Amino acid sequence: MRLVAATLYILKIPFVESFNHSATERGCSDSIVVRVRDENGVEGFGEGAPRAYVTGETAETALAHLADTLWPRVAERPLPAADEALAIAGVLPNASDLDALGAVVPDVALEGAVAAHASRAALELAILDCSLRRAGRSVATILPPRRARVTYSGIITAGPLERAILHARRMRVVGFRHVKLKVGFEDDVARVRAVREALGPDVSLRLDANGAWSFARAVDVLGAVEPFDVAAVEQPLPRGPAGELARLRAAMPVPIMADESLVTPADAEALSTEKAVDFFNVRVSKCGGLARSLAIAARAAEAGVGVQVGSQVGETAILSAAGRHLAAAVPALAFAEGSFGTLLLAEDVSLESVRFGHRGEAGLFTGSGLGVTVVEERLRRHAVAARDL
Repeated sequence: MRLVAATLYILKIPFVESFNHSATERGCSDSIVVRVRDENGVEGFGEGAPRAYVTGETAETALAHLADTLWPRVAERPLPAADEALAIAGVLPNASDLDALGAVVPDVALEGAVAAHASRAALELAILDCSLRRAGRSVATILPPRRARVTYSGIITAGPLERAILHARRMRVVGFRHVKLKVGFEDDVARVRAVREALGPDVSLRLDANGAWSFARAVDVLGAVEPFDVAAVEQPLPRGPAGELARLRAAMPVPIMADESLVTPADAEALSTEKAVDFFNVRVSKCGGLARSLAIAARAAEAGVGVQVGSQVGETAILSAAGRHLAAAVPALAFAEGSFGTLLLAEDVSLESVRFGHRGEAGLFTGSGLGVTVVEERLRRHAVAARDL
């Protein structure tokens, strides 16, 4: 297989409702989509969701990195066939050398970034999608699912307390079994108390501070909310040495989940060695693609750490499908997030709906490649920048 052309898009799709947390406010998506085409005209699509506060990338720097650095290393060069490419990518269960992924998708640093993972994920997914479509196979056939359905969490964003209570009541009616509440504000304890009352005792409740707390503030809030049966708190402290999260974990009874502190395999190793957290939040874009996400999930299993398959806010159907495949395949899935589709986006990019349904449940994708059919007219409609390569 040889890739002969690519198009890069920066997408900004309006949201139905703004999505806010302690680190940012969003009213539209902010993704980069890669379309590749091979010598036979077969196309594949991939997506990354660059976030300056997560990987250090922006959509603009990701596009430039893809165009100027990553694409020239794969264009017009012989690439392995589907099974070989996936084995190199570490997607097949019998793959022995994850480091060989560089043979397909190069790993080149981006100045000023923690890791150029959104860029890399977009290209990796596009290559895998193209390779599998060429072979007429689904990701599900080579990344065997361990569950027939994925159960997604409801998310309550930042905003007025009254709105948080209203959303919690709606989620209880819809039947969500897991809900995450954004915190990191002056009224955190009141928000947790009110949301727990609205949800009732049978819904699992997690918190996400997005790194907004100091160590002292984390101790104060987590101590105060202990009576409200919090299943986990995500990224209570800013990204930093794993030892700080380990110190907080030792001091507090609420389980700790790493998100912004978990970007690279080296992060996973440090967090595991320090016994710093109880859960990893593994996100396909943040972690650099399916292969690296699987490697990080495997390290979690070795360390006895639970796995949440998360998402970046505003993912289109492309990343949602990749995340669904990952969530279906990881051995021990604690929580899953994402697949909002047109519950959040004014328009998604695929013919198929990726939205979860009642109780947050969703079935698996079985179509060729990632399993979603991208409508390029929609890409063009929502693109604020595009570049043909």
